[in-house]
Amino acid sequence: MDQRDDYDHLQKAGKRHLWMHFSRHGVYDDDHDIPVIVKGDGMYIWDSRGKRYLDALAGLFVVQVGHGRQELAEAAAKQAGELAFFPIWTFAHPMAIELAERIATYTPGDLNRVFFTSGGGEAVETAWKAAKQYFKLTGRPTKTKAISRQIAYHGTPHGALSITGIPSLKEAFEPLVPTTVHVPNTNFYRAPEHGDDVEAFGRWAADQIEEAIIAEGPDTVAAVFLEPVQNAGGCFPPPPGYFQRVREICDRHEVLLVSDEVICAFGRLGDMFGSNRYGYVPDMITCAKGLTSGYSPLGAMIASDRVMEPFLQGTNSFAHGYTFAGHPVSTAVAMANLDIFEREKLNEQVRETEGAFRGTLEKLLDLDIVGDVRGDGFFYGIELVKDKATKETFNDAESEKLLRGFLSKALFDHGLYCRADDRGDPVIQLSPPLIAEQSHFDEMEQTLRSVLTKAQSLL
Repeated sequence: MDQRDDYDHLQKAGKRHLWMHFSRHGVYDDDHDIPVIVKGDGMYIWDSRGKRYLDALAGLFVVQVGHGRQELAEAAAKQAGELAFFPIWTFAHPMAIELAERIATYTPGDLNRVFFTSGGGEAVETAWKAAKQYFKLTGRPTKTKAISRQIAYHGTPHGALSITGIPSLKEAFEPLVPTTVHVPNTNFYRAPEHGDDVEAFGRWAADQIEEAIIAEGPDTVAAVFLEPVQNAGGCFPPPPGYFQRVREICDRHEVLLVSDEVICAFGRLGDMFGSNRYGYVPDMITCAKGLTSGYSPLGAMIASDRVMEPFLQGTNSFAHGYTFAGHPVSTAVAMANLDIFEREKLNEQVRETEGAFRGTLEKLLDLDIVGDVRGDGFFYGIELVKDKATKETFNDAESEKLLRGFLSKALFDHGLYCRADDRGDPVIQLSPPLIAEQSHFDEMEQTLRSVLTKAQSLL
């Protein structure tokens, strides 16, 4: 089969048999092919036609150490040759134990217990179930509700999707798990209160969590789920003092604070955990993605000793688990991935260059369509606006035309893989591998400038 025949076969088979995630399959007709990525090396990926793209999204906020790291492939092969699979249901294996111990050395406070999952949504699901059972075991069975922020994304399982604060993602699957409440996020660019004082805005946003707890009844609320930097909506960092205030509120009302770090952990913000960067100690952390840099699926819920304590008593058990969680190959890959982090000082690399990354992206603020550039570490959102002076955003039809009708395809055609997102106001998200350097920042800015300039002319 020659290269052209192979390409045609992949397109035909893909359109006939592959059900892709979060995809509009109706667009893939005879005139529109499925993008098929076949190779990755460092900061770049290649499609089945041989075209190269800068991966400015690290796959999906995942490939921290870059593509094509042979030592990770070798770690997987070596472990598969020794013990390819065994569950951690009652039993254990060395890699799961060693990785759990290593993760505990990175966590804030006393978060020492690691419950492995296959991915991030499962980790969030696990945290909510653990919170509910924790309160049942400690004599407060009515504490079951979860609070999260508007537009926040926390995963696709029914529980995690209920915690998610994006109505359009939930409508097709309702009714979902009840007893979830959503409060304002930390988008200072569109602050409904204290738009001239970021610290006052942060206190106001945190206080909305307390108001929700009181309105629901403190004896009914189990947990608050917050990302260190909220992803959906375009990278909302926490205002100064925000998480410290939230910690006080959760302690006052005996509510567990869950730091959802599926994206923010393992270097994305220049630390192993975003909670370390912003100086707060949650009761649980959920993580995945960067733990293995995507070379094998793995996630985790990490709990404090306090949360774990009632599960250690007598015959108590957390009747919850996943077949492939803590998989021997995945945990071996994670150990090798963390070796790279430490040897190449990737967290230090992010902290040393995040200012240059931000500064390069902020050059785009001279474009009329760019309203805001925000984020931290290697995790940024660029909000697009219809009117820069008034911050007027696009309506649904305009956003559809701008993002899906033009930008997504145009950026990819220009060799930049990133994300044009409309789960809130229209944004472009950039989250490159942690090995990115100034030349890559420049390439992103130049490509974005070219495409966004053209987008302006189409409006």
